[in-house]
Amino acid sequence: MPIMNTKNQKEEESVTDPRRARIVHAALEVFLAYGFSRTTMDDIARAAKLSRPALYLLFRNKADIFRAVGAALLEQSCVQAEEALKEGGTLDERLMKALDKALFHLTRMVDASPHGQELIDVENRIAADIVAEWRERLVRLFARAIAEEAAQRGTDLEAADMPPDELAAMLFDVLEGMRLRGLCGKAGEEGAGRMVRLICLAVSRL
Repeated sequence: MPIMNTKNQKEEESVTDPRRARIVHAALEVFLAYGFSRTTMDDIARAAKLSRPALYLLFRNKADIFRAVGAALLEQSCVQAEEALKEGGTLDERLMKALDKALFHLTRMVDASPHGQELIDVENRIAADIVAEWRERLVRLFARAIAEEAAQRGTDLEAADMPPDELAAMLFDVLEGMRLRGLCGKAGEEGAGRMVRLICLAVSRL
């Protein structure tokens, strides 16, 4: 994972500092309920049961809080995905469980908000770097799981010009493409399942 700059280090502190963690948790609920544009610092302060001045001691502005919310959610998703990939079960079961922990759970949460599309747009505008680092980390995790399975089966993916890192990246490219085409929810998860099965076939039959 790239060395994080000072700004990202402060976002990581949201996970460990109890005061910041409380604000991040409260802000997530407020953003989901009211969207980004309608949410004010006063709204977040009230939800976190803090004064507005106390809030400004920890965060510069609403965008700063939004980035911290994103960083906390994506960090948690990576940790849960890594745990799922290490559990028992077939490769396709582990990959799908990890996708559920890393992606589908977040997608369902955002889609359930009446302001989901606005939150995605804001994320792409002010937190794109966090999302990019998250994706790179997930690709590495999935690539490692694929490589380990291939090694156990004696499958040489490199010789077949199907390196594990490229298979993992392709999986997330497909997921992103489906999302852009509006294939979300059950349709998106079913599409992901088909792609995962293709990867598992490559691992088991090459």
